[in-house]
Amino acid sequence: MNITENMSLLEKLTILSDAAKYDVACTSSGVDRKGNGHGMGNSIAPGICHTFSADGRCISLLKILFTNECIFRCAYCQNNCNNDVPRASFTPDEVCTLTMEFYRRNYIEGLFLSSGILISPNYTMELIYQTLYQLRVHHHFNGYIHVKAVPGAPDDLIMRAGYLADRMSINLELPTAEGMKKLAPNKSHQTILKPMAKVTDTIAANRLAQGKSVYLERSTSNRYLTDSIFSEEQRKITGNQTDRIGESSVYRITTKEHEKLKNRPFASAGQSTQMIIGATPETDYHLLCTTQNLYQKYDLKRVFFSAYVPVNEDPDLPGIDEKPPLLREHRLYQADWLLRFYGFHAEELLSEQRPNFNEQIDPKCEWALRHLELFPV
Repeated sequence: MNITENMSLLEKLTILSDAAKYDVACTSSGVDRKGNGHGMGNSIAPGICHTFSADGRCISLLKILFTNECIFRCAYCQNNCNNDVPRASFTPDEVCTLTMEFYRRNYIEGLFLSSGILISPNYTMELIYQTLYQLRVHHHFNGYIHVKAVPGAPDDLIMRAGYLADRMSINLELPTAEGMKKLAPNKSHQTILKPMAKVTDTIAANRLAQGKSVYLERSTSNRYLTDSIFSEEQRKITGNQTDRIGESSVYRITTKEHEKLKNRPFASAGQSTQMIIGATPETDYHLLCTTQNLYQKYDLKRVFFSAYVPVNEDPDLPGIDEKPPLLREHRLYQADWLLRFYGFHAEELLSEQRPNFNEQIDPKCEWALRHLELFPV
């Protein structure tokens, strides 16, 4: 594992925003363009992505990993512990600095925070929770926050984070237990589905208890943070693995302070998950049935599909030169739309006898061609 010490905040941002591009739940911009002196504005590739609100607005988010260091060896992941890639980790203070500075400049409207597994799921989720707590309570950040829960972390930590985030997600990763066992031996569907169910139950119970959503008011203070990439100051972090994450600066949340958070709505924007497609041989029918079951059992807002991008050589994975199945991903998203908004069932779109979509035709059009007896409407 190639761990680099004494990195500037901008260097960390470059590494950890690039490492977040495979964690879908929004559309990454990936554009780096300087102002030309004539037009207005510029574009910076690291960290900015876009998602869409329920009313159709496009929202810019700071999309980063807390760390790309990881103790797991998932074969499909660029950041697995066996890969020799540049590694970096933020501190909770650094994530707060980036979020507040970007937000003050109107670059973003919120934060998308995911992470590799540093030291242990428990330790990583604790750092993520501390980050969210500082943002919401100390900096009075009232923007949108989407946080990835860490499978294997204690329920208590995941629940605490849920009172601070607008949306939570726990990635299913692979649609079958067999695929998970082969490609991600450190994970299991049990460690993923158990907290997913807990989040679902807590969202429902919290909405019933709240009656209506409660939000923190935006702070009117004008406190500016130091150690910003914009002021060109660099934080130098040395020492062992724990010190590099800023153990000395970690704020320990008391039980009394945590109890106050329960007056907030819990994950008011719901829960989502992600499945990788193309890394394992499941059919579209299998993927769509799994998606349907996730909506029915866990009341998810979205199931995201991520076309597998070959980043590692492994006999159980597609060849390193194979292209990501982007058109297949697109068709699955179109079918997902039919499930969520048009009342279709997976069995109406595909079957065991016809297990895959025709990639040249929209699933809605394909269904219509098979049911000409219903036309004209």
